[in-house]
Amino acid sequence: MNLKIFSVVLTALLLQVSPVGAVEMGKPLPALGLTEIQPTKGQYIYIDYWASWCGPCRQSFPWMNALQAKLGPKGLKVVAVNVDAKRADADKFLTHTPAQFTVAYDPQGDSAKKLAIKTMPTSMLVNPDGKILFVHSGFRTEEMGPLETKIAAAMLSGN
Repeated sequence: MNLKIFSVVLTALLLQVSPVGAVEMGKPLPALGLTEIQPTKGQYIYIDYWASWCGPCRQSFPWMNALQAKLGPKGLKVVAVNVDAKRADADKFLTHTPAQFTVAYDPQGDSAKKLAIKTMPTSMLVNPDGKILFVHSGFRTEEMGPLETKIAAAMLSGN
C-alpha cells in the first residue's frame, strides 16, 4: 500500500473511532507547555493539531491562512501544533503547504496527550479567558464556511 493511500485510510479510521476525550467545552484549556498558546487580553486562539502524514491537514492550511488574514485583525490567533516525531517531516510539509500563522512543535505529543487528541486534524477555539468554546475533529471543505461562521460568531458575542 503506498503512503498516500495509507494516510487516507488511517485518517478515515481515526475520524471514525477516535473521539476527543479530555477536551471539555466551557472548561479552561489545561496548561500545555507551549509558549505559542498563551491567551492574551482580547485574543481568541484557534488551535489546530496536525501531522505531516495527514491528508485533510493539507487542505486545512490554506483555509487557516485565510482565516488568520481575515479574523487576525479582529483578535484571532491561529496556532497549528505539529505532533510529528521528526521536525524534518513537518518542515517538508510546510515547504509544500506554507503556514501564514503560528506553528508550534510538540514532537513527543505531550500536549496532544493531555487533551486526549487522536484525530488529525483536531481543532478548538479558546476564548481570551482561556476557556474552550468548541472542538472540531477532522477537516472537510464543505465545513469551511460554517466553521468560520461559528468562530466569527463566538468572537462577536464575546464568549
